[in-house]
Amino acid sequence: MTFDELVLRLRERLLDPLPGDSAHAPMRALPVGDLTPRFDHSLPPKPGGVLILLYEDEDGLIRFPVIKRQEYVGAHSGQVSLPGGKAEEGEDPIFTALRECEEEIGVDRKSLVVLGRLTNFFVIPSNFIITPVIAIAHFIPTFKPDPHEVARIMSFSLNDLLKDDAIKQSEIVAAGKFRLMAPHFEIDGDIVWGATAMMLNEFRTVVQGII
Repeated sequence: MTFDELVLRLRERLLDPLPGDSAHAPMRALPVGDLTPRFDHSLPPKPGGVLILLYEDEDGLIRFPVIKRQEYVGAHSGQVSLPGGKAEEGEDPIFTALRECEEEIGVDRKSLVVLGRLTNFFVIPSNFIITPVIAIAHFIPTFKPDPHEVARIMSFSLNDLLKDDAIKQSEIVAAGKFRLMAPHFEIDGDIVWGATAMMLNEFRTVVQGII
């Protein structure tokens, strides 16, 4: 399937009901042992947006960027995620995703075309409601990481995401103490697990249904 054909089919598919939790659930990390994380949030979840930015590389492969976050004190320190973050006051999720993409990886938001969105996702550890937005670039982006937030940028191949054996599973340690059995994707020696993997699996499921 060509990039243009994928864009056309994807734009139409995103207008229909989405798989949602049926695609999220297989990627949910489960505790190993008796020590389990507990989250008690007294405030309503904060809105945010992330971007799946599709483009075609010089070899005709369809790709999208993911970022490895810098180490910091917080729930998602050092993790691989999609570009995105917290909504500012008055923003809708699409604007948030585009703005955060520009700030974090340096792609001009005005140059992108939005196709639609996936199912809103509640990220329990950080108390966010995240909207995954899908957009395209009709060019090969030049990425420029924000050094304060982004340790490095990686380019994920759609072909790799769609492989039958794309989903791996291994035990990880979260927050330095919680043992979890985590289904995940892999890229450049890093694992993509948790909320990002769950959102990407919905994207994977949607694409598998149109190719």
